Amino acid sequence: GAAGCVATLLHDAAMNPAEVVKQRMQMYNSPYQRVTDCVRAVWRNEGAGAFYRSYTTQLTMNIPFQAIHFMTYEFLQEQLNPHRQYNPGSHVVSGACAGAVAAAATTPLDVCKTLLNTQESLALSSISGHITGMANAFRTVYQVGGLTAYFRGVQARVIYQMPSTAIAWSVYEFFKYILTKRQEERRAGK
Repeated sequence: GAAGCVATLLHDAAMNPAEVVKQRMQMYNSPYQRVTDCVRAVWRNEGAGAFYRSYTTQLTMNIPFQAIHFMTYEFLQEQLNPHRQYNPGSHVVSGACAGAVAAAATTPLDVCKTLLNTQESLALSSISGHITGMANAFRTVYQVGGLTAYFRGVQARVIYQMPSTAIAWSVYEFFKYILTKRQEERRAGK
């Protein structure tokens, strides 16, 4: 658990600036043509802190995502593969469903993270200044779009996560099976 927390802290610290740049370049009518233009403009106009404005939201999203993801996978494996044998079909289905459930449950956090990263003009027009933290992002999302705004893009997020988590679990279970099988063969040969 501690290793997972530290890994998430470091991963998100390294990847948050890239996520900020990616989202700003993906915005409708983005003023940026190149990554370097975006990095320079954000640095110059908003400072280094802009690259980490959504860091706590990213952590707040990733920790529940991973918890829901792993619990759902384990629950589904218990239902579909109670003897925990290597079964690619159950790994794919369990992985895809686990990713879907985790993605849907954490979409409100992703919406707020995206707003923090992009500082979208429609949202900014409803407040004064920049959106500075998760609580401010949650209030702004609600002001701009009501409860349904927290789930904008949920279908796309689920569709993105399902194959990703299905592949990840399938590969993990495959290599676990191969390594366990080799270990057993070595022990039998001794």
